[in-house]
Amino acid sequence: MKDRNDLSRQVIKFAAVSLLLLLLFNAVVMPMLTNASITKTDYNFFLEQVDQGNVSKVSISGDEIRFAVTEEDGGEKVYSTGKMDDPELVTRLHDKGGITFSENIKQHSSILTEFLVGWVLPLVFFAVLWNVLFKGLGKRMGGMGNAMSFGKSNAKIYVKAQTGKTFSDVAGQDEAKEALVEIVDFLHDPDKYTQIGASLPKGALLVGPPGTGKTLLAQAVAGEANVPFFSISGSEFVEMFVGMGAAKVRDLFKQANEKAPCIVFIDEIDTIGKKRDGSFSGNDEREQTLNQLLTEMDGFDGRKGVVILAATNRPESLDPALLRPGRFDRRIPAELPDLGGREAILKVHGSKVKTEPYIDYNAIARATAGASGAELANIINEAALRAVRSGRSLVSQQDLEESVEVVIAGYQRKNAVISQKEKEIIAYHEIGHALVAAMQKNSAPVHKITIIPRTSGALGYTMQVDEGEKFLMTKDEALARIATLTGGRSAEELIFNTCTSGASNDIEQATKLARAMVTRYGMSSGFDMIALETVGSKYLGGDTSLACSPETAAKIDDEVNAIVRKSHEKALSILSENVAKLHELAHFLLEKETITGEEFMAILGKQPATV
Repeated sequence: MKDRNDLSRQVIKFAAVSLLLLLLFNAVVMPMLTNASITKTDYNFFLEQVDQGNVSKVSISGDEIRFAVTEEDGGEKVYSTGKMDDPELVTRLHDKGGITFSENIKQHSSILTEFLVGWVLPLVFFAVLWNVLFKGLGKRMGGMGNAMSFGKSNAKIYVKAQTGKTFSDVAGQDEAKEALVEIVDFLHDPDKYTQIGASLPKGALLVGPPGTGKTLLAQAVAGEANVPFFSISGSEFVEMFVGMGAAKVRDLFKQANEKAPCIVFIDEIDTIGKKRDGSFSGNDEREQTLNQLLTEMDGFDGRKGVVILAATNRPESLDPALLRPGRFDRRIPAELPDLGGREAILKVHGSKVKTEPYIDYNAIARATAGASGAELANIINEAALRAVRSGRSLVSQQDLEESVEVVIAGYQRKNAVISQKEKEIIAYHEIGHALVAAMQKNSAPVHKITIIPRTSGALGYTMQVDEGEKFLMTKDEALARIATLTGGRSAEELIFNTCTSGASNDIEQATKLARAMVTRYGMSSGFDMIALETVGSKYLGGDTSLACSPETAAKIDDEVNAIVRKSHEKALSILSENVAKLHELAHFLLEKETITGEEFMAILGKQPATV
């Protein structure tokens, strides 16, 4: 009711302003337009027309003389001229006869023209203005019928033939698909559940990092169930007028009930579902929209087959009332895929492009640990683009391997000019990483080393690929990783007796891992199993914040510094013991610019890890 009253007030205000502007237009603008249509001429022309008997009306006011001249077609045209010092003018006009003296002469136009210009055109202008101001706000609002386009949801409606998605199109999310199979079964045969008295969960919340296929899962559920699919983003509920978002929610659920069984998918629900913590007014549009959503979810009958699916990558920010049983009953995680999932995703997307007969998707999957489904799809597309640029019609294994590096580090900067001295420093830096990694027991094998610059800013990099999937990291593995990260700077110090800015990213990663060991992993000798840091938005980068006193924070800094320093000393020790191999590998890398892990290990002599 409140939003309807708000609408009425807006309509009244707009109508009042429009009427006022219309009156001002006819009182001010129209006379100006009329005067502008009067032709100015000289005094001689006026006298000639008077002598010829063509003047029918004359108006003398101030310094202006207006006169109407009868034309051949019987119409009149109004002219204007300046007033001269002619005392006999009035007598001459009177003696001429047939001339009418008027107070003010105007250029006459047809009544229809005056009506169109003075009233119809302004009304059309205001109608267009109204449409522009309130475009897209829907077509229904309470009892106003279809007169105004307010309160209608912008949900896009699809059917199976339009989405074209089924569970076969979704790979790497087996657990999520299993959780959604029951929803599909209910939509196929709701009587099987209603006979026993069971009702389907009203809502299911898909949570996970960006690019893991939350929207794709919702479309696949609709495709499998062959029911209408309503898709809308949470941001589309937010409007400039208070109450409009709530009206859209009502209209969305009304449409869904009319087309039941169906699926309603709300993407980025955190836009309207954030916690009500009192930080904004009770009349805020977002809060009213959330309250309406909660009310609608309580009001509709779950046995009709209306399923609400929502997606978010910020579940910690959602209001608890939205997550209680009876609303979003189920929380379905769409996590980053594991090794088998990544391989399956690569095969799904790889089947859409033309590839060579033998493609090792497992090797690509092992090289892309932590990649989302969207990133893997991008890798396949980059490989196809590279094949086209190379003038080939089939995607090769090399294309896929290069596309992994493009996604990770960017394109090659083939025209970058780097001096021989800097190339030498970069080569020793990268071999330092690889050599320290190879000489440790708890480090991943070296897969590739390159000193070709990339568009991401990297002047070179060393790629390590684990032989299998790992879900845990031991303390020894974490320390080995930090030592490997310090290997580049250690090589610079050992060979050139200096250090460069090339280790900035290594320093950042080493510090981040060492801090996590102290504050979150409980791997520090100075602290026990104490959580000293909290993680927020784990699906969006996982920004951390300290949860300790300033004194403890200082001790954390000392502990982190000690871990990195010890790892740095370990890397220096390894490189000092293998300095001959360091020189040999660096010179080989300078010559080749890119070497594989097999070439690296062959030169190293396949020596076993020593520390």
